[in-house]
Amino acid sequence: MDTTRHNPTPARLLDLTRSLRRAGRVATGVDRVELAYLRQFLHDDVPCWGLVRTALGYVLLDRFGLACFIDRVEGRDAWGRADLLSRLARRRPGIVRRAESDLRRLAVARVRRAGLPRLLQRQFPDGFDYFNVGHSNLTDRVLGGVKGAGGRVHVLVHDVIPLEHPDFQRAGTVATFEAKMRRVSAWSDWVIYNSEDTRSRARKALNAMGRVPPDVVAYLGTDLPTPDSSALPDGLPPSGPYFVTVGTLEPRKNHAFLLDLWEEMGPSVPPLFLCGSRGWNNDRLFARLDALPPDHPVRELPGLGDAALAALVQGASGALFPSLAEGFGFPPLEAAQLGTRVLCNDLEVLHEFLGENAVYAPVSDRYLWINVLNEWAEKPKGAYGAMSFVGPGWDQHFKTVLRSRW
Repeated sequence: MDTTRHNPTPARLLDLTRSLRRAGRVATGVDRVELAYLRQFLHDDVPCWGLVRTALGYVLLDRFGLACFIDRVEGRDAWGRADLLSRLARRRPGIVRRAESDLRRLAVARVRRAGLPRLLQRQFPDGFDYFNVGHSNLTDRVLGGVKGAGGRVHVLVHDVIPLEHPDFQRAGTVATFEAKMRRVSAWSDWVIYNSEDTRSRARKALNAMGRVPPDVVAYLGTDLPTPDSSALPDGLPPSGPYFVTVGTLEPRKNHAFLLDLWEEMGPSVPPLFLCGSRGWNNDRLFARLDALPPDHPVRELPGLGDAALAALVQGASGALFPSLAEGFGFPPLEAAQLGTRVLCNDLEVLHEFLGENAVYAPVSDRYLWINVLNEWAEKPKGAYGAMSFVGPGWDQHFKTVLRSRW
């Protein structure tokens, strides 16, 4: 009789601190990755837990609590009322205080910050895998507590743009990001990268910090919503040609370049929709946008829902991405999958996963950009044949990540 036993897969502990802090906001790329991991862990037949840092300490969620959490984040259930303890965190937005209150009600355990190591040791006596995929809560207390409790640390690094382009960042965030990367270097058992380009850049930074942990590259997946033009504001989409760009209005996205092009192309240029909220360090761009007359062809459209945004992108003559730096780039990937022509800056990371499914033009060549825009405005996007592109999927991502031998 064969009495050999296979060791069961260790429990998974997913850090959801970022998702809590961004409660009530439109999900960005990193937010969506954290939620994709949560959905996958809930789907798999492996014990899964959630760790969240709140204003008053840490809460631990079991599978039931995780399911309730994602239902609230994705709008299927509403956040509950703020409890009395939330009054101690008055500086946090009201929706975040309501979310923290719900997590305290759902938690199977909660502790003050100093109690985290003991909580992890008690809860996971046989070891566990801690996943941090949102760049939040990467502290010495958390990572040291995980290691001290016999856990293994897995971190997804989305980019090292704050180290390479500090001028694009909010004041004070560069030092914070560098400290996080030093902790990744010191504590991580396994690092997950979203592209070969990110891995190459991050390895250089980690090497300078003293240690390059083992790693794997796993392209991120996409969950394309069903386009719904009825969800768009009145008057959209326009009847004629138009262009879109998707992304937060922050310096590295280079929206000023597009505004320059539209001024240069003259009054008959098609509309350009800037689909994204205003970010940081961009006062000059914001002043230019605020000074535009009401009938100007450049228009901001922040806060569109996923289905409405997909419909606007799908109907566009082209999706434009003059970004100066990217770690991955969800918007161009999704635009290509929606069958929309993509014109983007000549970045290596975009070549990596878009291949021949985009037109690459360096932002130093304004003449080339204008030529392509004029051509696309005159010719319907089906003039060159139907575009069919299937990007990387979450199934392959998780096969790569969860079957890797760390």
